[in-house]
Amino acid sequence: MTSQDPSGAVSGTGTADARSSAGSNATSGVRTSVTSTATSAATSTVTRERHRVDGVPVPELNPLRAAIAPRESPRPPGALANALTFGWRALLKIKHVPEQLFDVTLTPIIFTLMFTYLFGGAIAGDVQAYLQYLLPGILVQTVLIITVYTGFTMNTDITKGVFDRFRSLPVWRPAPIVGALLGDTVRYTIASVITLGLGFLLGFRAGGGVVGVVLGVALLLVFAFSLSWIFTALGLVMRSPNAVMGTSMMVLMPLTFASNIFADPATMPDFLQTWVGINPVSHLVTAIRGLMAGTATFGQVSWVLVASAVLTAVCAPITMRLYRTRS
Repeated sequence: MTSQDPSGAVSGTGTADARSSAGSNATSGVRTSVTSTATSAATSTVTRERHRVDGVPVPELNPLRAAIAPRESPRPPGALANALTFGWRALLKIKHVPEQLFDVTLTPIIFTLMFTYLFGGAIAGDVQAYLQYLLPGILVQTVLIITVYTGFTMNTDITKGVFDRFRSLPVWRPAPIVGALLGDTVRYTIASVITLGLGFLLGFRAGGGVVGVVLGVALLLVFAFSLSWIFTALGLVMRSPNAVMGTSMMVLMPLTFASNIFADPATMPDFLQTWVGINPVSHLVTAIRGLMAGTATFGQVSWVLVASAVLTAVCAPITMRLYRTRS
């Protein structure tokens, strides 16, 4: 039986509408929940399928965890790799400052032309004959003078504080020094090529052929590498690059000019002949002359190799000790 009261009719209708709205909201919520559940399930299925490799499920990793997860540390580079890296640094310095090549390009040309035409007529009476005698000696003198710059650049790096940073790196301790010496070996090679090239243009002929020339240059590079340890030690001891240059030249002058580079020792006084006989540079020049002429003996070459080994064995540990203890 229906009530005729208008207010009651309105009240009943409002209650019915509220119930209908609540039912509709409940139904919509159920549908949304079902849809969300289905979407999550589909996404999970896709994710699982996406992380399968050859049908084998792969566990999904959180990107943040993957980024900070501990990994296997790379193997540290060996001694040779460290030394080559510092050697490459020495070559890059030439790239950025090409003026560093002036000494290895101009010095061989000046020395070869000057001494050939200055002393050729006075000493030998013939420039071409003197060139055959002089060129191996000029080659030795040119390269040995360039070895001075090893200590010079070393002292420059120390003055700027670069080597203090090198000593703090987890690398092979001798690597900065050995690398610098290896880089300078390229400079020695360039100077040797320029000297020999100019000599051949002037008329020099090597009786030992290409093999003799190559062996002579290789022997020179070995000796220059061992001698440069002395100038490297001076670079670690001296207070300024100019002091290194001056002291190194004082060492080189009697070694190069008081030798058999320019003249036959038989024409020298007895006391000077004695010095030339024990001068290691004289033995080096004799061995290189013999290799280029094809007349070298085993004793001449082995003397230079033994002297180079002794120089390295004595000077390298001293240099490294100075390097470690320098404050």
